[in-house]
Amino acid sequence: MVSSGDVALTVCPELADDELDELFGASWPGHRPGSFGAVLAWVAARRGDRLVGFVNVAGDGGVHAFILDTTVHPDERRRGLGVRLVRAAAEEARARGAEWLHVDYEPQLESFYARCGFRPTAAGLMRL
Repeated sequence: MVSSGDVALTVCPELADDELDELFGASWPGHRPGSFGAVLAWVAARRGDRLVGFVNVAGDGGVHAFILDTTVHPDERRRGLGVRLVRAAAEEARARGAEWLHVDYEPQLESFYARCGFRPTAAGLMRL
């Protein structure tokens, strides 16, 4: 667990779908409750007992890992928590054998992911 101020980051803590749905519902308009799962690891941020941030790291079983679902509660944004979450996820992916970390993002998030250490690359995307 890594603490900074009143927010503690924890790798792979027990998380219930209902508390993730509460965070995602507050953070993402149109979120529909569902089941969450991770292939490789996840990092959660708590302020006290309240879940205020989350990032999922999926893996391909080899050297590639993928950042998914980077989410920070609206009350906690613009304080560096998202960057801390992504960097902690990158460290954990490296510790678990990943050599490359990928992320897809919309154009307005380019500067955020640049602060996390990513550089833009060409990628393909297909809507299913």
